[in-house]
Amino acid sequence: MTGTGTARIAVVTAGLGTPSSSRMLADLLSAEAARQLTDTGTAGGRALEVETFELRDFAVDIANAMVSGFAPPRLEEAIQSVVRADALIAVTPVFTASMSGLFKSFFDVLDNTALQGKPVLIGATGGSARHSMVLDFALRPMFGYLRARLMPTAVFAAPEDWAGGSGADGSTALDDRVRRAAGELAAELSAARGGQPAAGQSEAGQEGPKAEAADQGGEAGPRPAVSLNPGTDPWQSLPFEQLLARTRR
Repeated sequence: MTGTGTARIAVVTAGLGTPSSSRMLADLLSAEAARQLTDTGTAGGRALEVETFELRDFAVDIANAMVSGFAPPRLEEAIQSVVRADALIAVTPVFTASMSGLFKSFFDVLDNTALQGKPVLIGATGGSARHSMVLDFALRPMFGYLRARLMPTAVFAAPEDWAGGSGADGSTALDDRVRRAAGELAAELSAARGGQPAAGQSEAGQEGPKAEAADQGGEAGPRPAVSLNPGTDPWQSLPFEQLLARTRR
């Protein structure tokens, strides 16, 4: 996020209704992120553009791309807008204990490197707060695989979160979570202008060097990466047929 052009935030929401709670949550997150970027000046004097994509409008195109391997022009334009954006906000409803199939299918048709290093704020909506675990056991692993830079705070909204505020200023617990998550995204965008992650933040949503050290074998040093093909990226996925062929040698 450098230069004097427009700072762009892409918003992807997989709500099915009009209006949908997923779109409502996505709008809250994008509006708060834009407000914090503008109020704090972290947009660096650049114009700020927020573009929202409701995946239900692309459902047929996504299905066609899944079976043909080619995205129709309208879907390809949306994909390129997401790829070019400086940050992404992604919100899905929870269906059958996971993200919606429409939401997953959209990210399935993206290239595996399309979101690499991109700041991503995730959110979800569902009929019960019990579904909030979907954020951690479904969405985080998917975006981690795509090597996105996930924000530490994810936001889940249940039906009761849309009720009247309980705070002294009329705010709700959802408002507080939205402010915190949007603030993390704004800070990440600001830090990205200098080419560095925000404080306490590392790729795939890990929080700082200690978390990274723990994940890689503790503070004594990272564990050696196991690679079936020395000289390549140790985290690169290997097609199953190649993996099977190597194990038979």
